[in-house]
Amino acid sequence: MQTQYDVIIAGGGMVGSTLACLLGKSGKRVAVLEGHEPSAFAPTDPYDLRVSAISRASQRALAEAGVWEGVAARRASPYESMRVWDATGDGEICFDAADLGEPDLGHIVENRVVQLALLDAIRASDAIDLYCPEKIAGFTLEEPQVTVTLQSGKTLTAGLLVGADGAQSKVRQLAGISLETHDYGQKGLVCVVQTQHPHQFTAWQRFMPSGPLAFLPLGDGSCSIVWTLPADRADALLLLSDAEFCRELTQALDKRLGEVIAVGERAAFSLRGRHAEPYIQERLALVGDAAHTIHPLAGQGVNLGIKDAVELAQQIRQAQGDIGSLKVLRAYERARRGDNVLTQKAMEGFRLLFGNTLMPWKILRNSGLTIVNRMGFLKYEMAKRAMGI
Repeated sequence: MQTQYDVIIAGGGMVGSTLACLLGKSGKRVAVLEGHEPSAFAPTDPYDLRVSAISRASQRALAEAGVWEGVAARRASPYESMRVWDATGDGEICFDAADLGEPDLGHIVENRVVQLALLDAIRASDAIDLYCPEKIAGFTLEEPQVTVTLQSGKTLTAGLLVGADGAQSKVRQLAGISLETHDYGQKGLVCVVQTQHPHQFTAWQRFMPSGPLAFLPLGDGSCSIVWTLPADRADALLLLSDAEFCRELTQALDKRLGEVIAVGERAAFSLRGRHAEPYIQERLALVGDAAHTIHPLAGQGVNLGIKDAVELAQQIRQAQGDIGSLKVLRAYERARRGDNVLTQKAMEGFRLLFGNTLMPWKILRNSGLTIVNRMGFLKYEMAKRAMGI
């Protein structure tokens, strides 16, 4: 027996679950397929390696979805300022929430915390059914609906199938949607560290020719780091002793927070830019990492995905008639593709700009940072755009 829904979402991560909650609140009948739940959370748990910088726009979307209180009640670390500088000169730019009349610039939140809050809301909703552990095995179009076969053998039907199942999206593969991929030849090394001096609720980012290093403030006084490096260099750093790694990291941040005095578990992941072409087919749409991934140097990946979820939910709510029609889905793609491409290219441009060691480029970078830092209006327009306000 088939179960009928308005929307089936493959992937119950941060983006897919945000979309589900937004649609459930608008009265749509939704199924969420998720392969596994995140581990349970306790306030005494050490911080996870994988965190996201949640922008103000994403915070508002999570509040609209009814989950921000659940996120904040677990663990969310606000940051009030940001300092960015070039390792090859004296160029520096600083952003402060107080100058914008805001309490903070955003929050550093563990991915697991966001997903757990979303899953709580999904389970509390009469409009959403969670299938977990479960994954999509295949789908067929049988107008005016799509029939989805699950790995368990169950079948579900809906007017729309959404692929929110990550960079290795099974939905995208089954649909035969092509993917433009660019391997950056870099890895992102992540860990949680303790520093000699307090982080001052500031996000610190130093741009080096090998890649940017970010220290992101956490609520217990520690910092989550994301260090972008050539792949072989990242692998070598993983093999160092804790003491050796702390020394390397202290020098890499130019001792802005004094000595790095302790480090937890370390991991590294490959960095690739990806973009699907197209995002949609009849009765199918891709969101988040299933549609695009970008360089993490500005921490915008999950925020772009949540923007996708907000836009698709809005188009579905506004649709007059068939929510899986190309008319509705093209409106979603038009609204999101330009912003995603622009952000992706901008991040790649910054990566190339700050990785260039030729003197003219060094002068351009450092003078540019200094000039923008002095231009209050331009600087804070940039900050507002990043925050989504």
